[in-house]
Amino acid sequence: MATRKRALEVVRNDDAEGKPSRRNRLNFFELAYQRIEELLVHCELKPGQFMTMLELQHITGFGRTPVHHAVNRLSADTLIIIRPRHGLRIAPIDLARERMLLALRRDMERFVIRLAADRASLSHRNQALHIERLLRERRANLTLDEFNHIDRRIDALVLEAAGEPFLVHTLRPLHTLYRRIGYIHHRFMPGQAELSGTIDHHLAILNAVANRRVEDAVKASDALIDYMGEMFTGMEVGIDPRLLDCSIEPLLGT
Repeated sequence: MATRKRALEVVRNDDAEGKPSRRNRLNFFELAYQRIEELLVHCELKPGQFMTMLELQHITGFGRTPVHHAVNRLSADTLIIIRPRHGLRIAPIDLARERMLLALRRDMERFVIRLAADRASLSHRNQALHIERLLRERRANLTLDEFNHIDRRIDALVLEAAGEPFLVHTLRPLHTLYRRIGYIHHRFMPGQAELSGTIDHHLAILNAVANRRVEDAVKASDALIDYMGEMFTGMEVGIDPRLLDCSIEPLLGT
């Protein structure tokens, strides 16, 4: 937090002097995006919630310009709805839509994972082995928040190894959507707190990429998507609708 405050002061000083630092601005644009994305995934910004840009600035600790930039990107990602002159709304979760988009993600992930396993450099492979080892060591006591942090690292590593910048902008919003679905499933669905299943699927992907086994990597990616599809089956009948849209009126007595 102290580092963030110091850097924010640098940006403000640059603004005051009329010499904006592009490097500082870009860093804070990305940091603001990551922070808001994290709040979305962990439902600290609730689906369906109405809020103002100023409230979002206070929650994140970032200034107007980085937050405005991040919100525009998240709006394009269909995660935040901008309501001109009326503030913002965190997009409600539409399970039918997100289940449909899972088929799109399957095809895109097949393409990306094939590239990643084929193109992975020694550095990428070492990173994959390091994350695989960490997951195995922490498998029994990894928290959901810790897993989501590692999952984000895995997604970034695979995209980097694939080496096609266009894919980053296309897949990152889908990763956020399904990371949030996974969070809700494990956090709020009765009897689904256990993470071993999803960890095992990620271990299979990491091992295949680290060893450049292309077809195994594609199979592991398909298996993860199938696992996520099973989450939707349970959530469609067992989840409290207010977790998907907090603006829904509670039932009498709940």
